[in-house]
Amino acid sequence: MTVALQAVKLTKAFGALVAVRDVSLEIDEGERRVILGTNGAGKTTLLNLIAGDITSTSGTIRFFGEHIGGLSSYRRARIGVSRTYQKSHVLSGLTVLDNLYLALRGVQPNRFSVMWPGSNDIHKARARELAAEMGLSIKVDVSAGELSHGEQRQLEIAMALAGSPRLLLLDEPAAGLSPAERPLLTAMLLALPRSVTMILIEHDMDVALPVADRVTVMDEGAVVFEGSPQETASSPLVQSLYLGNIGRDDVVADTSS
Repeated sequence: MTVALQAVKLTKAFGALVAVRDVSLEIDEGERRVILGTNGAGKTTLLNLIAGDITSTSGTIRFFGEHIGGLSSYRRARIGVSRTYQKSHVLSGLTVLDNLYLALRGVQPNRFSVMWPGSNDIHKARARELAAEMGLSIKVDVSAGELSHGEQRQLEIAMALAGSPRLLLLDEPAAGLSPAERPLLTAMLLALPRSVTMILIEHDMDVALPVADRVTVMDEGAVVFEGSPQETASSPLVQSLYLGNIGRDDVVADTSS
């Protein structure tokens, strides 16, 4: 298998606070890796390091063998790293179609052109295809601000896919979704093409585990467990972390035995 992403001893400190501590990951091309952890575990900081939104204090990141630690977020996007955020980043005053069109144009060499697309514009046609793939066909002319929270999540994922990324980073896409919307999100994630490697940061195991090929669990900035979805669901360590009945010293003792 080709390794899509390799992180070695990634660390990020904000002053005295170490948010990510010596994290090493190796994710194969086409893999669906889920990163679990309670609030404050360091999941989003790790995603920010991979996306290039922040720089690491130490450690290295390779993307398909290429060192990318020194690349800005927009340069990483240009080579195939795309992401979503915990909070909605859609342009609420524009339609679904216009949001998707701008996302598509944003990865093109002539992205700063002010020419308005004609009826046969290839990017506009692709925007309609993306809307259909994400179940938003009947919403293309609706303002993004009028969509439900779940539909906005669908739109954000469609926008992240606009640049045909090789690596898709999803930051808690289930956050704020109703119980009825969560199975729809899971089905949508399962339908994504295997040509896209995916890292899913999630707090809700009911959404994450059905999607995962492999699971990494973080606590206080460090990796404390890695295994299959089945191993994760049955792990006493993972259950204890989520129930709040275990401390950092116990985690270290358990994983080092």
